[in-house]
Amino acid sequence: MTTPFQYEPGSSAGPVPPPQCPAHSMGTGPGGLRRLYGPEAETDPAGLYEKLRAEHGTVAPVLLHEDVPAWLVLGHSENLHMTRTPSQFSRDSRRWRGLQDGSVAPDHPLAPLFTWQPVCSFAEGAEHERLRGAVTDSMARIDTRGVRRHINRYSNRLVNDFCAEGRAELVNQFAERLPMMVMCAIIGMPEEYDDRLVQAARDMTRGSETAVASNAYVIGALDRLVQRRRAAPAEDFATWLVEHPAGLTDKEVSEHLRVVLIVAYETTTNLIANVLRMVLTDPRFRARLSGGHMTVPEAVEQTLWDEPPFTAVLGRWAVGDTELGGQQIKAGDALIVGIAPANTDPAVRPDLTLSMEGNRAHMAFSSGPHECPGQDIGRAIADVGVDALLMRLPDLELAVDEDKLSRAGNFMSRHLVDLPATFAPAPQQEIDEEPLPAVARPRTHGDWVVASPAVRGAAPVGRVSPGAPAAPADTASAEGAVIPAQRSGPTKVWRAVVRWWNGH
Repeated sequence: MTTPFQYEPGSSAGPVPPPQCPAHSMGTGPGGLRRLYGPEAETDPAGLYEKLRAEHGTVAPVLLHEDVPAWLVLGHSENLHMTRTPSQFSRDSRRWRGLQDGSVAPDHPLAPLFTWQPVCSFAEGAEHERLRGAVTDSMARIDTRGVRRHINRYSNRLVNDFCAEGRAELVNQFAERLPMMVMCAIIGMPEEYDDRLVQAARDMTRGSETAVASNAYVIGALDRLVQRRRAAPAEDFATWLVEHPAGLTDKEVSEHLRVVLIVAYETTTNLIANVLRMVLTDPRFRARLSGGHMTVPEAVEQTLWDEPPFTAVLGRWAVGDTELGGQQIKAGDALIVGIAPANTDPAVRPDLTLSMEGNRAHMAFSSGPHECPGQDIGRAIADVGVDALLMRLPDLELAVDEDKLSRAGNFMSRHLVDLPATFAPAPQQEIDEEPLPAVARPRTHGDWVVASPAVRGAAPVGRVSPGAPAAPADTASAEGAVIPAQRSGPTKVWRAVVRWWNGH
């Protein structure tokens, strides 16, 4: 190809059918380009990827919704190069030529995904470092063990809802609910968890007619949370973003919460459902899991290769004219990170039936400076959740033939619609009603302070939240470590923590 696309919106290739026209259900559009939406793309995306690979190689021209042109990157090494080279392929969607010339409408079905927002996933350079630093610093404060206790309790609570019936629909009753329950607890809005929030979170990424309204509903809930945390801080992710020294505005905080909530929810829901499907249908997995030769985390990792939660992500725009995979990319072109096709690239996986155990080179969480910072949380929710379900109901069996399972979605993700299962009815399990631990991990240094190692005998250095009582003088260990300042609590608690810290 000598030009980025043989077809551009408004070109002489012919008029573009209106969005509701039946012509949009066909697999190819103007200029003979294949559509990355519609029945063919949604029914057999793997088959579409192979057609594109055969026709164009590792980078293929495609059409998004409303026949908007973009490049789908299919090759594993090409995806790595694109995601790791922001100087050539930016995350700033304002570079998109289609937005600049008006050929991509502001109310496009995928607008919630590409409309520029003041978040780290759309930033580059120093601004990316500032915003991403706030996110990663705050995520580092999450206590893994505490969160795992949340996951286990919520999992068992969900299982209690259907365990006595001997039958369950595992997507709707488990996979779609567990991630939102956990993420609401981590973010600091457990009271907002309900079916409406779950539905809105799923709808936002589907390019539906209601996606914009669903996005507004989620943003409204998060805006209210930010206002509450400005007035009343707590030990949760929202507060940590609000108080971070990067100085995020309310808008920046709510937008980052939205990204974290929706990405973590969508990916983890799909991951849990795909792991459960594989456990229930693939003899290799069920036999090895029950025989103790494969752990649930290993099953999760294999699923991330074979059925990644996101199949593709619209999210790179060419900074200037360049070449990728033998294709001439023009400045302002949109590119799609092809996660699923990269994972099946013959150059890295010539035999798709072989186990990928111990290999984390998949693209499931992207790569480069914008690689998903919360991937370990997603893994933990899937690991603990699936394990808890199988512990409670070890005789789970698929209730229908595998070929009766249906999927839905768009170019970004393809999820199971349902996963009916049967099992021997089991009694409900008493849920420990003791308060769950905070999601904050104990910190060994002053919050968000980057400094040289403490000097023996030096005064403690740390950030004390406004209004917090000063830490007692005995909170520094003999090695100079600092017990982080707390918002409240009697001195004897501090002394107990210090004794634990010093190994007594």
